[in-house]
Amino acid sequence: MRPIMLVQIYEISSAEEAAAVGRIGVDHVGVLVGSGAYPREHSIEAAKYILSAIPSKGSVLCLSADIALIEHILVSLEPPILHLGASTDLLTPEHVCGLKKKFDWLVVQRSIPVLDETCIAIAQSYDGIADMLLLDSHRPGDTQIGALGVTHSWELDRKIVDSVDVPVIVAGGLGPDNVVEAIRKIQPAGVDSKTKTDKIDGSHTKDLDKVRQFVALAKSIA
Repeated sequence: MRPIMLVQIYEISSAEEAAAVGRIGVDHVGVLVGSGAYPREHSIEAAKYILSAIPSKGSVLCLSADIALIEHILVSLEPPILHLGASTDLLTPEHVCGLKKKFDWLVVQRSIPVLDETCIAIAQSYDGIADMLLLDSHRPGDTQIGALGVTHSWELDRKIVDSVDVPVIVAGGLGPDNVVEAIRKIQPAGVDSKTKTDKIDGSHTKDLDKVRQFVALAKSIA
């Protein structure tokens, strides 16, 4: 029997929402933190309050490649997981090594852009450096990876899962409608949802019924 599927949900907008999704059974509750350069980024102070309400494990997502900013966030928040979402040409394995050397307690999840076969070598370059990889959709030219709400090649995802030793989490257009199929085809350690578990009103807040369905379906695969 395979291990129970790990579930991540992004982007959490408030402490109340953080507590609610944690109670549903979300393993990693994702909070977007930064300087305001990207939409919906929380300040460090706001993130601190949200993280304090999470009953499971918080994951701080940084889309910036600014190492000084990332280090400031780490010193201020000491998050259980640091999720690095900047483009891989802006934030390299060497940068991640430097962060882990400076912060010896650090657990890093690294986003990998899945566009074509080159993503396999990119993923392998972080194997043993990052603690987890997150495979996500990407638009060429974007400085950040993900948050597009569309799927990508699950065949490439499966190749990455089979070619690295660290746990792999799959994102990119996943919701209650397709998470079971994705798990069966890719065999990842975990799954992640942002857009398809949001409310449809454009508020970027979570639809708790969709979160509940996503968690139940993901964890039902034996």
